[in-house]
Amino acid sequence: MTSYETGQRVALVHTSDPHTLLRPGDTGTVRRHDQRHHIVEVTWDSGSTLSMCLDAGDRIAPATAIPRPTRWAAALQRMRAAGTEAGRTAAEWWAQDSIGARVGGDTRLAARRILAGVEDGDPAVLDALPHFSSAGESVDIAGWELFADATGDTTGWFGLRIPQRDEAMAVYRDAYDTAVTDRVAELCHLAASPTGRDVSHLHPDRVRIGGVGVFSGDWTRTSGPDGGDRIEVGFVGTLIDYWNGWAVFSCTRPVAEAIVADQQRHRDEYRHRLREQGVPADDLDRRVDAELADLSFDGDVIVADQRALSDDPDAIERITPDSDGRYVVMGRSWCWEAIDPYDCDRIVGDLPDTDQA
Repeated sequence: MTSYETGQRVALVHTSDPHTLLRPGDTGTVRRHDQRHHIVEVTWDSGSTLSMCLDAGDRIAPATAIPRPTRWAAALQRMRAAGTEAGRTAAEWWAQDSIGARVGGDTRLAARRILAGVEDGDPAVLDALPHFSSAGESVDIAGWELFADATGDTTGWFGLRIPQRDEAMAVYRDAYDTAVTDRVAELCHLAASPTGRDVSHLHPDRVRIGGVGVFSGDWTRTSGPDGGDRIEVGFVGTLIDYWNGWAVFSCTRPVAEAIVADQQRHRDEYRHRLREQGVPADDLDRRVDAELADLSFDGDVIVADQRALSDDPDAIERITPDSDGRYVVMGRSWCWEAIDPYDCDRIVGDLPDTDQA
């Protein structure tokens, strides 16, 4: 147990005396320390002579001088770092019950809603996030504990002026709340991603000529469970040009194969609908060709047959890969656009890391 010397300056941390006017942070001078009975007799600056019964839960700490400006800046930096760490931890615990494995239902949908609320500053979402609170504790006890944990100085808090204590707590609180919001956004980006990775760097607003993006068209759009627009599949490619305002992109062979397969799926689905409507079997091919282009591979070449669709006997195109084996699939025929990867249910292609996009 700490030994206190006669004449030593101390500060009150806590007392269980219900009648005293002393408050945490009040300072005084030790008259005597009875180490046998663990009683410290103090002459308080306020005039009180209340003794501290350490065995009964009274707590004091050596009072220290007000820190110099450079030391104070360092102390605030440590408070900021501690608040940031605590905020990130709180966000991760919160996420487990909001978008994590403990949650039932569509966690991607929940993550998208939370992420949209954070980005829009929606109070209904932001107010539901963890916030720093010292409810149930006196400000001085909470501040002393946080300051001691952050700086390693168990007595420095009581040498601070009231404005400095307020500043230290404000720095901690702001760092905590900012870290919560930032970490929740990071976790929602991961949970909402169709790939399980943060793909925010591929947002269409960031895609430039020569950059990688995710591309799709209106024909892949559908309604999600929340009533919003969803995209069944997005294709990874490099933006190389614009055509009438629409994106032109190049892609790898696997992505090109996926585009061809997706077009065939749309043709099959349309054929099925026509059949259910009673269209004769011998007229199905004509009706499908008149509505949707026919894509197929002939070796390394994509054959795009739009003769029936365009009513043009010459509307057949052979799309060959470039020297790097990349394809531009219907780049100046279809209305492709860069899309938000988070709107996709599935993405085909290799996604670049943040520093490679």
